Amino acid sequence: MPTRAQPCAPRQFPGTRNAMSSSKDKKKSGDSTIALNKRARHEYHIDERYEAGLSLQGWEVKSLRAGRINFGDCYATVRNGELYLFGASIPPLISASTHVIADDRRTRKLLLHRAEIDKLIGAVERKGYTIVPTAMYWKHNRVKVELGLAKGKQDHDKRATEKERDWNREKQQTMRAKNKLG
Repeated sequence: MPTRAQPCAPRQFPGTRNAMSSSKDKKKSGDSTIALNKRARHEYHIDERYEAGLSLQGWEVKSLRAGRINFGDCYATVRNGELYLFGASIPPLISASTHVIADDRRTRKLLLHRAEIDKLIGAVERKGYTIVPTAMYWKHNRVKVELGLAKGKQDHDKRATEKERDWNREKQQTMRAKNKLG
C-alpha cells in the first residue's frame, strides 16, 4: 500500500543546469555597471542615493551594451515636475539604423515614483541640493541610474579627501608589505 506522497527533487533535463549550480550563473543575471561618475564623488558630498529608471530608445540600449557612453559631464534637473538627465553622451553605433536620427546628447527622462520626485524637488528648491548621477548599471535587463542628492565641496574639502585617500593607500601598502614579511 502506498503511503503519503514524498516530495521529489526537481527534474533535470539533458543539457540544462540547476539554477544554483555555480556562481557564474549569478554573474550573468545582468546586474553590472555600465559607467561610473567618479568626478561627482570628488566634487560633491553625496547625502542620499536614489535609483531611477531611464527612458531610452533602441539604438541607445545597443550602444550601452557596447559600452559607449560619456557620463562625466551629465546632471539631472527638474522641468515641469519631472526629472531629466542632461549632458550624457551616448554615441550611436556605426551599424545603427539609417531611418533613425540619432542625437547622442538628447535629454532623457528619469523614471521615479511621484513621492521620490517630490522629495528631490523639495530638497533642490528649499535646501540648495544638486541632483547628480553617480552610476549607470543594468538591473534585470533594464538600465538604471543612481542619483545622488549632493552639495558641492569646497577646495579645502577636496584636498582633505585627497589626503585621506592617499593616507589610506599608504596604510594598505605598508600592511601588505608587513604581512608578506611576517
